[in-house]
Amino acid sequence: MLKGRTLGMGELERIEDRPFRTAPFAAGTLAAATRCDRLAVLTADLGKYTDVHPFRDAHPDRFFNVGMAEQALVSVAAGLAKTGWTAYCTTYGAFATRRAHDFLAIACAHGGAAVKMFAGNPGLTTGYGGTHQAIEDLALMRAIPDVTVIDPCDATEMQQIAEQAIDIPGTVYCRLLRGNVPVVLDPATYRFEVGKATRFGEGGDVGFVSTGFMTERCLDAARKLETQGVRASVLHVGTIKPFDAAAVAEFAGSVTRLVTAENHVLVGGLTSLVLDAMQEAQILRPMLKIGIPDRFIECGSVPYLQDKYGLTAARVHERVAAWLDRSGTSAAA
Repeated sequence: MLKGRTLGMGELERIEDRPFRTAPFAAGTLAAATRCDRLAVLTADLGKYTDVHPFRDAHPDRFFNVGMAEQALVSVAAGLAKTGWTAYCTTYGAFATRRAHDFLAIACAHGGAAVKMFAGNPGLTTGYGGTHQAIEDLALMRAIPDVTVIDPCDATEMQQIAEQAIDIPGTVYCRLLRGNVPVVLDPATYRFEVGKATRFGEGGDVGFVSTGFMTERCLDAARKLETQGVRASVLHVGTIKPFDAAAVAEFAGSVTRLVTAENHVLVGGLTSLVLDAMQEAQILRPMLKIGIPDRFIECGSVPYLQDKYGLTAARVHERVAAWLDRSGTSAAA
């Protein structure tokens, strides 16, 4: 069987020259459960595709499957939170943010409920089309007051977030990376901190500001640009809200050109936040924006869709190299 990255509904994509971990979310959740005996895990009939079965098997009395009813999922979780529990919820991001948005806003965030939503199929990680692709979820969730919004990069960050979420006050929305997930960040040295961006590299010719799995792509593209004489660096923004505007402004001020990259529509997500931060800091830089266009995306294989819409490392490098070449910066193939 192919050993590779797990995509939506169990699809696999080969991971080239990179280690991976299986079910980092499950590992982090089980670790959290050892510190919190009032942690419950709930799912909307998607346990198989959200890596919660290890928790179910270890703590059957703290696991609840509410069926295919996302509003009920959030309502039950909010009720548990009202009685002193912390509730981890899992479903697909498109269902959580479209079908249960009001419930997350009022039943959870409005009262500061300890409900942590881990949402699968973020952006173009499934080929099931517009009904299943959560391409606008970050914009929807960051607009709700008092919600922490997180877009993890890899297995290291996913596991750390799952373990730490019990300590994050109030309601949390986190995109879920599940199954076989690449290890990009060194677990021995990297530590996720809510609201803190992390810089990789010191190159000043071009700077990538990225979130989610696009950080993996940008790091790969930056390494290739370095071999072509372009000094590049990457700022990984794992937390969309609270947003580390100060780090973004400092980073933008240290580079000549800026690239934003997100597995999300270019409306209301990372790019919008970066532009706001630069405007407030009165920083102006040439900018290339990489993300999903303002449209529903068709069905298709995930590698095909990610290549078509420019979310692969090769396509990121290709677009940035062409952009730099037009502006007179060396980026020879």
